[in-house]
Amino acid sequence: MARDLDNTGLMGELRRMARTSGAVGGIAARLAGNRLGIKTDKGVHAEGLKSSLGNLKGPLMKAAQLLSTIPGALPDEYAEELAHLQANAPPMGWNFVRRRMTAELGAGWEKNFRSFSHDAVAAASLGQVHRARLVDGREVACKLQYPDMQGAVDSDLRQFRAALGVYKRFETTIRQDEVYTELSDRLREELDYRREASHLRLYRDMLSETPTVTVPAPIEELSTGRLLTMDWVSGRGMKAVLASEATQEQRDDMARALFRAWYTPVYRYGVIHGDPHMGNFTVRDDYGLNLLDFGAVRIFSPRFVEGVVDLFAALRDNDEDRAFHAYSKWGFEGLSRETAAVLNEWARFFYRPLMTDRVCAMQESNDPAEAKQVLERVYEGLKRTGGVKLPREFVLMDRSAIGLGSAFLRLGARLNWHQMFQELIEGFDVNVLAARQKEALAKAKVPPAISSL
Repeated sequence: MARDLDNTGLMGELRRMARTSGAVGGIAARLAGNRLGIKTDKGVHAEGLKSSLGNLKGPLMKAAQLLSTIPGALPDEYAEELAHLQANAPPMGWNFVRRRMTAELGAGWEKNFRSFSHDAVAAASLGQVHRARLVDGREVACKLQYPDMQGAVDSDLRQFRAALGVYKRFETTIRQDEVYTELSDRLREELDYRREASHLRLYRDMLSETPTVTVPAPIEELSTGRLLTMDWVSGRGMKAVLASEATQEQRDDMARALFRAWYTPVYRYGVIHGDPHMGNFTVRDDYGLNLLDFGAVRIFSPRFVEGVVDLFAALRDNDEDRAFHAYSKWGFEGLSRETAAVLNEWARFFYRPLMTDRVCAMQESNDPAEAKQVLERVYEGLKRTGGVKLPREFVLMDRSAIGLGSAFLRLGARLNWHQMFQELIEGFDVNVLAARQKEALAKAKVPPAISSL
């Protein structure tokens, strides 16, 4: 009990700041040293940062992981370490869980359940999950937020902004002001489990005609701002499925379901699930998917989605003018033609699987080794042409594309990605999308997005 109390409130924030400040200080010292010509051990600093963040319960770790996917946004050694970071904070003990449940549902909360697991069955970035059974026999998952996560998010974001501020002094090729704002707003949204419940309703509606994907229903009467109760959906983790030597057909089925789960909402409704981590979905017995954890959901402007479709068409047709204008729809500002040409090299690699009209494995068109070379050239090209300011809507689209590409590579799926994409964008009309999005958000009662701008 003492350990639980020590990690909340003021003491928890002071401990957290001490640990993350040390990590941020390591970045500052290394960068300043390099600036002055002093050699430092990059690996030691990177490992220290990973160790410090890995013991936290999520906010700063998630932000750092996301930033690690943007080329040039962090030193290479930090990006490499953070990309593989996993949360390993100890779970809340049963006595603490019981007090937290009382705080959310009131005294006698147990009467709502026939059974409730004392031990957490899964850990989320901001909370942990318990399996339970309602009095009517339904099995449910109860996601209970860790204590004082608002304070943790505020503290972590201050440290994260400090780290970016240090790096910004020495590296201006990729300017990240709006990246920080985007991460800050999305993390604060994730604290509100009522918002996440609305995302469950939204995704159940958007994917209602996609039978290969299951989205659990929220149990409204047993959910609060810091407790989300939802249907329990049975499935196996992808790692376990791959370890069981899934057939090529089964791997293809999983990849096809994953593609539709992520991109049907994007191109029909302008909505994306921003965290395609393998822990956020499980595999059904028929190799369809259960989609989980709807905290990191981003609602795009219809104009942004139109820009994504326009850029695809421009690259397909080698239309540089259309590509140049598509970037403005993405939110890029003040681009020169030369900078746009550099971005086109990134975009051609990004879109290549969608332009390859044949059955192929993802690594045939998006080989990781080639990706590294392309990103290095793009980074150097941006540096040469004066750099670029990343628009905030770019962040989760980029994160999802990288996460999904990684999953498709691990699956070894062989599909016609071009054909699946064409099915989604056939007859695309930005005005139709706008109307469809507005109706879906109202139906699911999704609250307005937090925006610091």
